[in-house]
Amino acid sequence: MKEKKPSGFATLMGYAGKFKLLTYLSLVLSAACGILAIMPFVYLWRVIREVVDVAPEYSSAIHITHNGWMAVIFSLIYMLVYFGALMCSHVSAFRVAGNMKKALLHHIAKLPIGFADEMGTGRVRRIVTEATSNTETLLAHNLPDMAQAIVTPLAMVVMLFIYDWRFGIACLVPIVIAFAAMFQMAGPAMAEDMRQYQNALENMSNEAVEYIRGIPVVKTFGQTVFSFHRFKKSIDDYGNFCLQYTFRCRTSMILFTVFINSAFAFLIGLTLFLTRGGAATKDILVNFLFYVMITPLITTTMQRVMFMSENSMKIDDAIARVNAILEMKPLEEAKEKRIPEGAFVEIKDVTFRYSEDANPAVKNLSLSAGKDQIVALVGPSGSGKTTAAGLIARFFDPQEGSVMIGGVNVRDIGKDELMNTVSYVFQDSRLLKRSIADNLRIAKPDASDAEQAEALHAAQCDDIIKRLPQGINTVLGSEGTYLSGGEQQRIAIARAILKKAPVVILDEATAFTDPENEVLVQRAFTELTKNSTVIMIAHRLSTIRNADKIYVLDHGEVVETGKHDELLKKGGLYHAMWTEYQSAISWKVGEAV
Repeated sequence: MKEKKPSGFATLMGYAGKFKLLTYLSLVLSAACGILAIMPFVYLWRVIREVVDVAPEYSSAIHITHNGWMAVIFSLIYMLVYFGALMCSHVSAFRVAGNMKKALLHHIAKLPIGFADEMGTGRVRRIVTEATSNTETLLAHNLPDMAQAIVTPLAMVVMLFIYDWRFGIACLVPIVIAFAAMFQMAGPAMAEDMRQYQNALENMSNEAVEYIRGIPVVKTFGQTVFSFHRFKKSIDDYGNFCLQYTFRCRTSMILFTVFINSAFAFLIGLTLFLTRGGAATKDILVNFLFYVMITPLITTTMQRVMFMSENSMKIDDAIARVNAILEMKPLEEAKEKRIPEGAFVEIKDVTFRYSEDANPAVKNLSLSAGKDQIVALVGPSGSGKTTAAGLIARFFDPQEGSVMIGGVNVRDIGKDELMNTVSYVFQDSRLLKRSIADNLRIAKPDASDAEQAEALHAAQCDDIIKRLPQGINTVLGSEGTYLSGGEQQRIAIARAILKKAPVVILDEATAFTDPENEVLVQRAFTELTKNSTVIMIAHRLSTIRNADKIYVLDHGEVVETGKHDELLKKGGLYHAMWTEYQSAISWKVGEAV
């Protein structure tokens, strides 16, 4: 038997904790508001009835003041109770949204780093920020409005038929037609439309992130957004979906808008019918005026119901997206954690796919790096270099084979121990918008000032610290304080030096540095790689000439192994890459092709 999934509301209440009592209290108060909202109209009707009854002897109307004050009092009570309902709902909503964000972020921290690349950073960011914020809107506003929107029509239906059933039916006819039109827009079919709409937004967000990252290239070569076909396509897809959905809902929306605002027209038609032939009476006139006054309340209530239905579907979709992340399984932790003995690294017969239906990123891959050796991974783009490095740092686990450090499978090394064993310097190191000191302490939270200064000096960062207004305590991004790509990379290397990990992975760490910074970065590498096993991914082949061992990868497999001179003599892929590299660095502007 298929397990029944909890409703969206039940799921949200699971995040509310003890604050869910405030949500229930807000529903009770809002339901009371549904009745209180009608009471001012009741007393206004009494005022009108009395005025019509005593006309033209208006001095005989002795209850007008009392009824007027009662209308005012009930209006004030309504506002106070509704304010209390919103206070309760907002406190609970903020707690739910906060707890959902915490649950997501705690779970994301346990997931392999590769999950963000597979899912897309733009999509992940949107789920963490916007999906959780959507739940806040539902709990803070929509749920209280829903309680009021349910009670108010029920009370109105009773009241409509108590005063004059004929006018009650006249009011209900447009409501029924409007509700049918609304169901066409906000019915079950809309759930799929909402899912597609959110997918279109996420795709556009993902591609926007990639476009922004590529802006330097766009500006350098004078290109436009049209050169980023995927980004433009995501915008076009989003626009086309919105247009199609708008056209599909056009007729229903017109009918809903017309009929929900046309109750007064039905009342006028009924009044003209009842007073045909001059048969007008005071009761008909009073009831007509009362129902005309109350029809705006009907319009407001129905509009709340329509938006409530749409927002409920948004929440169901948001919860599904949040759960899609929460249901992702983190890497398994070994029950009996072992400590690696030394810094010998070995990848043995490893095959890894990023998804079940994808081609292997690496296939039957085997390579090793001895203690204190410098091992380079080279190869064409997409050959599996970064994947191999990620497997060593356990960003993800292979489907086949094993990855060993110090004779221990990385699966059996505790998470904290593995982090202390492996230091990873990314191609594009991003620093937090915190102080330099805070960025360094990520590697070693209890590092002393002297240790930080020593690491910065070793990473050739002295010139950076000297020009910063508050030195090592300068907050990046504040008061126009920014670092270039090469300077950020040197700070990242200082962080790795401070960590003193026995295994260091360098993922094309000089890719975005200018010539001046590259010299300093290379010096920093010299300090970083002392007494460490180094795995280096390189496109600039000149940086690995002195490597102890070079692995040449192609299509996820090792095709050549050896030192620089040995590989050149083989005349294989490495020789071809070296020839192209030499040709590229010797190329000059204006040379014939």
